Amino acid sequence: MQDVYVGFGGNLGDVAATFDAALSELLAESDARFISGSFLYRSPPWGGVAQPDYLNAVVHLQSARSAQSLLQLMLSIEKRHGRDRNTEVRWGARTLDLDLLLYGDSEIDEDHLQVPHPRVLARAFVVIPLLDIADSQLRVNGVTLRDAAETHSGAIIEKLPRQIQPESKHEADSTT
Repeated sequence: MQDVYVGFGGNLGDVAATFDAALSELLAESDARFISGSFLYRSPPWGGVAQPDYLNAVVHLQSARSAQSLLQLMLSIEKRHGRDRNTEVRWGARTLDLDLLLYGDSEIDEDHLQVPHPRVLARAFVVIPLLDIADSQLRVNGVTLRDAAETHSGAIIEKLPRQIQPESKHEADSTT
């Protein structure tokens, strides 16, 4: 089993519900185990395209699947939730964006898969949620998460009072 960190992003529709549904699908179809989920964070969009703010979150899973297999499943889940990578505008609005951020200690550099994700440390909307669920001393490309977070101290990012979790967890929480 590998420790896997997956980034979630989106800014169209009921994004929080989409995250929870996509996470439930990912768990069911990959036989991964849910370890923890970050809080949701709101941040302005990148790339200069006029659009709504984004929500982002990160989950920690354990999986026996290969990184390549997980990526293919994640792309399939994105598509089911309305994302069409072939027609979308770069950095444009989307219902769901799933990124394989970390896959154990693996370093993968293939045409369609780079792990650690090449921009994991450059984005406050990834580093800050990652700190919710990972050790601050975790090193990514030689930099600790704590040090990476310090470089984002002025970032415009709002922590929301809700965590990402599988749909079944929401249902169990509402009955207790």
